Amino acid sequence: MPIDPYTLAALGTLAVLGLAVLGATAVSITAILRAHRTDVATVVRALPELAATLMRWRRRR
Repeated sequence: MPIDPYTLAALGTLAVLGLAVLGATAVSITAILRAHRTDVATVVRALPELAATLMRWRRRR
């Protein structure tokens, strides 16, 4: 049974996005493991402020 070209393109896109998410996860975990403990704590403390800034920026657009 042949596969529709649109289905094949959608599956390819999902595969690429899945690999991108896995790659980004691996890079993030590696960076956290290699970072100094105080660096990780500083980043975690800054996350709420970063999220608030991004939300304000998004509302303005």
